[in-house]
Amino acid sequence: MDRLIVAPNGPLSGTVQAGGAKNSVLKLMAACLLAEGRHVLTNVPRITDVEIMGEVLGAMGVDVRRGATPDELVVTVPAEIFPEAPYELVEKMRASIVVLGPLLARCGRAKVSLPGGDDFGPRPIDMHLRALESLGCSFVSAHGDVEGTVDTTVGLRPRPLGNHLVLEYPSHTGTDNVLMAAVLAKGTTVIDNAAREPEVQDLAAFLTAMGARIRGAGTSRIEVEGVDELHPAVHRVVPDRLGVATYLVACGLAGGEVTVADGRPDHMDMLLRKLTAIGIHITMEPEGLTATRRGTGRLKPVDVATLPYPGFATDYKPLLVALLTVADGVGIVTENIFFGRFRYIEELRRMGAEIRTQGHHAVVRGVPRLSGAPVRAFDVRAGAALVLAGLVADGETVVADAHHVDRGYEDLRGKLASLGAHVRRA
Repeated sequence: MDRLIVAPNGPLSGTVQAGGAKNSVLKLMAACLLAEGRHVLTNVPRITDVEIMGEVLGAMGVDVRRGATPDELVVTVPAEIFPEAPYELVEKMRASIVVLGPLLARCGRAKVSLPGGDDFGPRPIDMHLRALESLGCSFVSAHGDVEGTVDTTVGLRPRPLGNHLVLEYPSHTGTDNVLMAAVLAKGTTVIDNAAREPEVQDLAAFLTAMGARIRGAGTSRIEVEGVDELHPAVHRVVPDRLGVATYLVACGLAGGEVTVADGRPDHMDMLLRKLTAIGIHITMEPEGLTATRRGTGRLKPVDVATLPYPGFATDYKPLLVALLTVADGVGIVTENIFFGRFRYIEELRRMGAEIRTQGHHAVVRGVPRLSGAPVRAFDVRAGAALVLAGLVADGETVVADAHHVDRGYEDLRGKLASLGAHVRRA
């Protein structure tokens, strides 16, 4: 059952929910390590990455289980946790590196295997380590593990020291790691050139509910006044803007009218501008964010370059490329975030797309119609983009390695089918 088989079935219609954000809930789960007790997260998607993070925390002695409702996750943290994240779990998912900051803050030491996950090319964690070093931590790396210790003792336990630091790049996970270390640091920490994503704001809101003192989340300058201890909290995960984008793009490709009930336009302004320019009508209705595309006219080409938030997110790019494959003209897509995130383009070419790559640029010349073919998903968003491309490809498109899609989407097949798409698992 690791293949998704897609065939065109006309315009889409209906309402769907994207659910909670994968890129937020994984950090929120890691943040639970900061306080002993029973934390409750709601709007948690049933996706593989949540299961993997649950196993990572479980290896540390934390109890992670679903709550009274399907979207509820209960994370119970004991007084003593084992501050090590084993390779066999960490290598499955890069986001697991965010346990480093909370482990150092809570335990004074941490041992974390170097992360695996999606193949986007090299993504070193050196910046994370340098930022944490500025808070009084030191690291050694050997045998594929990073071992960190807090070098300063305040009272009876090791504790990071607040400092003013400037991130070399506004990394999302880098900001998360430093933020979680800083909330239990002695004194005030100022993070300049911080990431501004809605998911960073969501993490700050959860930490604040736990008793942290944070100002400026959502801006490039975050100030954290360290506290002696935190307590458990209840928090609702922010909607997944990448999931919202997926269903809007599906409507753009197949036509029709689709409403995403939990769409937040304030979280995805740049994407909505591009979708409007490409020929998709976007409105905010009482029921949610609605995409409409009527008639038989072809989409218009646009140019786009990926940039840190609030710029165009790199995770949106495969979805936009899928749109451009059937646009009437040429669009140029530039990748400025991750080296090597063009592997899925060869799969789109198998479907008849006309795409030429050079360095970190892709030139997409739209064709009237794609052709169904066997293709392979290399990561979460690329897999989703191939499924969406199948909505406008003659014949059947068979997307292999669909487990990558399961890492970030709760029942993508079922939700697309509820809108009228012809998608099945095999």
